[in-house]
Amino acid sequence: MYWIMNIYSDSSHSALKYLKDTEVNIPNLLIMTGDFNIRDSIWDLSFPYHSAISDNLMIIADSFNLDLSFPTYHVPTRYSDMVSESNLIIDLMFLQNGLTELNNHSIHPDWHLFLDHALLTVSIAIDEKNIDSFGFSIARDSKEEVSFIKEVMHAIKSIDITDLSNSVKLEEVTNFLTSKIEYAWKINSKQVNIMKHSKRWWNEECRCALNNYRTTRNLENWKMLKSTVKSTKQSFFDTKIQEIANKKQRSWKLMNWVNKHKLPAIKTIKYND
Repeated sequence: MYWIMNIYSDSSHSALKYLKDTEVNIPNLLIMTGDFNIRDSIWDLSFPYHSAISDNLMIIADSFNLDLSFPTYHVPTRYSDMVSESNLIIDLMFLQNGLTELNNHSIHPDWHLFLDHALLTVSIAIDEKNIDSFGFSIARDSKEEVSFIKEVMHAIKSIDITDLSNSVKLEEVTNFLTSKIEYAWKINSKQVNIMKHSKRWWNEECRCALNNYRTTRNLENWKMLKSTVKSTKQSFFDTKIQEIANKKQRSWKLMNWVNKHKLPAIKTIKYND
């Protein structure tokens, strides 16, 4: 896992002082960027002086194994509305040392619009990898789910609670129940491949409809699959929306969930705030 750190250090250089004094340790820091409020000839060719604060910044960057990145095209990063004030280069970017996947960053003065700072960007090359993750699951409304619940209920009913006078007896009971539940899960669950396309609403009915179509490649079975998927999704999301509404959560929470799942227009529901 890599980290990216965005910094705003005021004219008193408070952020840099904090990083230097506390010796912050962030492993695998990929990028450090932000407004450092330091003018220096190192990164601003139009500025003739060197600042001692820059030395502290370089020491901090080196402690994170970062190198100063020079932009592909040198332009100001901070723009002033005052005619008497010059534009500055005070927004910088530091990149992980020796990482060939990162090129020099770019400054976009045409993107700052009404802002007084230009945007800095860097391209990160990411290899496309398919990482399979396996787990065990019991399909909703399946015969395995019924069997699992029945096994667990039977285990709970068979617990001997006549003597729970000490911690040893209590631990024996909890271990007994744990082993029964684990066994019930083991014999009823199936291994599934969890992917980014896995859907929580997918159930046994959808799986059967898909298998029927794959077996026959029949147009009618294809229509049946589409119909089954549509009704299953509608039922799942209607239920989830009603659950969220009935838990007396604020309306913005409900809309946030809807937007997160990119749902289409939703029919009117009863919401008690």
